[in-house]
Parts: sequence; structure tokens; C-alpha cells
Amino acid sequence: MARIQIPLDALTSRLNLGSKFESVRSQSISTRFANLKPVSEFLDLKRLSKPANFGEVQSRVNYNLGYFSSNYVAVACMLAIYSLLTNLTLLFDIIFLGFGLFGIKKLDGRDLELGFTRLTTSQLYTVLLVITVPLFIWASPISTALWLVGATGVTILGHASFMDKPIDTAFSEEAV
Repeated sequence: MARIQIPLDALTSRLNLGSKFESVRSQSISTRFANLKPVSEFLDLKRLSKPANFGEVQSRVNYNLGYFSSNYVAVACMLAIYSLLTNLTLLFDIIFLGFGLFGIKKLDGRDLELGFTRLTTSQLYTVLLVITVPLFIWASPISTALWLVGATGVTILGHASFMDKPIDTAFSEEAV
């Protein structure tokens, strides 16, 4: 039986998504959030409409990913925070790991001396690993990450495909 090969590059190149994210990597955080569009413009219900065909969806997504890119990064960050707040085990494990690594780092290579025993940094790292890895697996980070990818994709691509371009942009493209 022959394997079915799906040309993913052909599917993703139609939306031209690769070039839209180049600006995200090259800008600093302060520049990125200085470009936030107002909420009234981002959630303008008067500009929501059903696209007529796939070509219009492509055009809207290409325009809106560039125009609202800072807003989309903020939406993705809010969804990531929401996913951590709803998965408290994962949040606790991340905080516990962070404080554990910080505490071991504060020892500066010295042993931790308790009243009844002495623990080396290697033993402390091992104890931290033994505690956090099973807790991390139990917290189901893969399902949280998959939910985050799906929710972000549906939210951002849904907004980008249903939000119509401004009138002045539509007229300037027709003249070209």
C-alpha cells in the first residue's frame, strides 16, 4: 500500500504565513507593544463579514496578520496565561522548578547543610528532577500545549479571515 504524501509547503505557501512572522522575531518587545491597535479598531463589529471566496480569505489573512500582528501576539499571550491558570498543577510545577533552580543557584556550589544531613548540589538537582518530572507528566503539558496551539490558531485565523480590510486599503489595491 502506497503512502499518501501531503505537500504541506503547497498548503502553507498559499497563505504566505512565513513572511508574516519575520517581523515578530526582528522587533523588540517595547516596539512590538507600541504597535498595538486600539481595542475599538481590533474588535470593530462593523468590519466583520463573511468572505466571498478563498481568495478573499487569503487577502484578508495576509493583510490582517501584518496589520494586527501586535494584537495577535497579545491574544496569544493572554491565552497562554489562561491555559496556565486553568492547569494549576502545571503552573505549580513550573513555579516549583523555578524556585528550586533559583535556590540551588543561590548556594553558589556549596553544599546545603541541614541539621541532620548534608546535600551536594548534584543531589539537590536530582531531588528536584525526581519531584518535578513526574509532576510535570501528571500535569499533561502536551494537551495544554495542543489546546493552546488550537485555540490561538482558531482565534487569530478566525479574526483575520472575518475582519474586512479598511475601505481605503481596498480602494488602493484595486487601483494597482
